[in-house]
Amino acid sequence: MNKQIESIPNPYHSSGESIKENTDTAYNFHKTLPGYLPTPLLNLKHFAQKIGIKDCYIKDESQRLGLNAFKVLGASYAMAEEIKKHIPKGQSNLSFESIKSHKKSIKDLTFVTATDGNHGRAVAWCAERYGCRAVVFMPKGTAEVRLKTILEHKAEAEITDLNYDETVKYAETEAIKNDWVLLQDSSWPGYTEVAKNIMLGYTTMVQDFFEQTSDWPTHVIAQAGVGSFAASIFSSFIRSDKQKPKFILLEPSGAACFFNSVKIGDKKPHLTPNLNTMMAGLSCGMPSILAWDIIVSIADFFTICEDNIAIKGMQILSQPLQGDPLIISGESGAVPIGFLHEVATNSLYSDLRDHLELDTSSKVLFFSTEGDTDPELYKKYTS
Repeated sequence: MNKQIESIPNPYHSSGESIKENTDTAYNFHKTLPGYLPTPLLNLKHFAQKIGIKDCYIKDESQRLGLNAFKVLGASYAMAEEIKKHIPKGQSNLSFESIKSHKKSIKDLTFVTATDGNHGRAVAWCAERYGCRAVVFMPKGTAEVRLKTILEHKAEAEITDLNYDETVKYAETEAIKNDWVLLQDSSWPGYTEVAKNIMLGYTTMVQDFFEQTSDWPTHVIAQAGVGSFAASIFSSFIRSDKQKPKFILLEPSGAACFFNSVKIGDKKPHLTPNLNTMMAGLSCGMPSILAWDIIVSIADFFTICEDNIAIKGMQILSQPLQGDPLIISGESGAVPIGFLHEVATNSLYSDLRDHLELDTSSKVLFFSTEGDTDPELYKKYTS
């Protein structure tokens, strides 16, 4: 049987680079958004018992502000920080109401982004509520339903003939040409401030977690596209005085820009040019430089898996064991539990299970980053 999972320990592990800025500012801003609530923290106790661990905690980000994904946390805060530059100085703490009170100053402001779907929808949603404009470009192969959900928020949006990384470059060119604000959840030389604020926005998920339980994970699994989400999650735990969990970075085999870069061995991010995965939200060819610096410093394992692992994860969450909650999770959100199940139950991975120190005392946390954002795909594999 061919292995569907491959994992390597981090050869660059150090004392721990992390986000230095105060994450409370983003968290406090999010709590001013209409409808803000912490997303559910669920424990699949029966699943955990079946695979031989103590707890399996899942933050269900499909419940985030009605947008079926976590991305709005980054977009809303980073956009607010950019808007702050265009409104009169001397205002009080940044809040949703302070932005709305300056709608005349920002009505002609246009934000542009490239997206596989969830980030673009978040940018469109924020622009609609803040009172400015959004333009969204999507890579070839994007499901039409993802385009439709963006257009519903009054944004201009189109699917290009370019891959993801080429679409990012195109959005950057259009921003320069039209004097628009590029709101991208990645970073590269000369473009870091917005990406940093998006990462700060993502830390709200862990702030939620800290307020929902005093329990502490032994393992944290984070999916990676460009890496901003994973870097934010790992950083949030590093900042605590408690014992550091094991950090497992998880990517699709067909879009493994971190894994491939680490294997090259020069401690630099490299482009993975040919992307081939059903996990649309993770189909990215170039790591964010901000995320790269953090992740190569503090991740414990770089891991890749085939798309079948994500499919298995979707099925596990949609058909839970009796007593466990049902969670609707798309391919990019469900891949961690598919990975966890495979490593814990398949004898092919007994060595990896030992290296990860997964046993009856393990408390594993991951974030289901999206719901059924591609309903047809979700139905195909879970019905």
